[in-house]
Amino acid sequence: MRRVLASILATGLTVATMGAAPVKSGSKAVETPEKPYQIGRASWYGKPFHGRTTANGETYNMFQFTAAHRQLRLGTWVKVTNLRNGKWIMVRVNDRGPVPEDRIIDLSYATAQLLGFRRRGIERVRLDIVQPDTLAATHNLVGLEEKAATHDLPGLEEKPVN
Repeated sequence: MRRVLASILATGLTVATMGAAPVKSGSKAVETPEKPYQIGRASWYGKPFHGRTTANGETYNMFQFTAAHRQLRLGTWVKVTNLRNGKWIMVRVNDRGPVPEDRIIDLSYATAQLLGFRRRGIERVRLDIVQPDTLAATHNLVGLEEKAATHDLPGLEEKPVN
């Protein structure tokens, strides 16, 4: 239960942070290049795969911001934009897929939820590769899930349930 709550908190904090102003201190905000890496249909995968081993050896966690892609190098960060509503998020490729040939990426449950297509199941998206220097500019987002999972975030103390 704690992990689920921590994952939900991490998701909320990430969404709140992504909606904030660009990172100051001379860094660039996450910019969208003019030409996308790919545009196509995305789907999501969740509960049946939760806890299984991914292609890079990690345990799949449906509450983390990860993705499966056929060709991208494992560990690559990708900005995924929902073309229907304009919402976007950065995810890390840690698995291979999707199995259906008409889809370009499989996203985790949490990612689909944030992008607003969990209920629809499939959505048209744009993929942009996130360069390491851009990723470094958003360093405050990296590791947020891990901090939440270890209760290392301010205000995440256990409180009695009435």
